[in-house]
Amino acid sequence: MSAPTSARGKARRRAVDILFEAEQRSVRPTEALRDRRDKTDQSINPYTVDIVEGVMAMQPAIDEFLSTYSQGWPLERMPSVDRIILRVGTWELLYNDDVPDGVAVSEAVELSRTLSTDESPSFINGLLGRLQQLKPTLLA
Repeated sequence: MSAPTSARGKARRRAVDILFEAEQRSVRPTEALRDRRDKTDQSINPYTVDIVEGVMAMQPAIDEFLSTYSQGWPLERMPSVDRIILRVGTWELLYNDDVPDGVAVSEAVELSRTLSTDESPSFINGLLGRLQQLKPTLLA
């Protein structure tokens, strides 16, 4: 298991951790983020905050896209870590112009290699690849 090396990679990983924790605890992601800041000595990269806030803001649209194109895999049946990685990857792919599309997809796949099951990387790659192809239509 390789750890992310870039500052953005670490920020992305931390965002996945915070979003996962929020879902597990049934709290808003901003609350989980605040708890991390207040109750640990972790420094939170501004990009982590951007991801968490971006995913929260766009989650209804993101979940709609994921549900529509995941071919027989309802969101609630996906492992929660995959669902979170897909949300982060979709936000970066569709709503963050600073991240090249290919990077958004490959970083999500890399996170799934580290954090999820053996089947997850190809599933995440396929679904995000499909969203990448449809991006002009999805954002029209």
